[in-house]
Amino acid sequence: MAELPLFPLDTVLFPGMQLKLHIFEERYKTMINRCIDAEEPFGVVLIRRGPAADGPSATPYEVGCTAHITTVQRLPLGRLNIVTTGKKRFRIRALDRSQPYLIGDVEYFTPADDRPRLAHVYSKVLRPLLLRYVDILAASSDSRFDPSKLPQQPRAVAQIASILLQTDNRQKQELLTMDSLSNLLINLVDIYRLETMLLKIRLSPPGEDFNIGSFSRN
Repeated sequence: MAELPLFPLDTVLFPGMQLKLHIFEERYKTMINRCIDAEEPFGVVLIRRGPAADGPSATPYEVGCTAHITTVQRLPLGRLNIVTTGKKRFRIRALDRSQPYLIGDVEYFTPADDRPRLAHVYSKVLRPLLLRYVDILAASSDSRFDPSKLPQQPRAVAQIASILLQTDNRQKQELLTMDSLSNLLINLVDIYRLETMLLKIRLSPPGEDFNIGSFSRN
């Protein structure tokens, strides 16, 4: 096991995902400066119970992702803006709440390529769903995604699909927790099928005969 300082947040970090943070609380200024000096990562964990302001009193989910600091901007009063990149999934085996910030004894893991043929099949199914999903999002923001940048390898497809998915944190946490690559891809296919359909409905203009009636004054 490894010892890792933890940052409970209302977000889920995936490997390969960029996360920007503004550090202003004293305990996290201390934590981040120690990580910078030691050139070591910290762990981002989704909060299960309690607000982020609770610091070591917050209860996190058991699975998180390491955040490696790539850019630091120092501000007045010791505040910092940092850019981080997610690298490794981990499971928390024990928590130390004796410090101003949480410290976890963690074990790192990678979703196992337990069924390579099945993973390959579902990654091929997922790629067009992912591209369609991104196209729908891009159409509403006047941006475009280059399909040639989407890799072919199942693990890379699953990683990008997890990062780009715009859904609630609880569902993202379930994806982060999966230790089987084939199961991760199967779940992503199901989610993207549903989310693509819902996104098309949400972004489609109402028809000419659409009438929701008069509005209440309240």
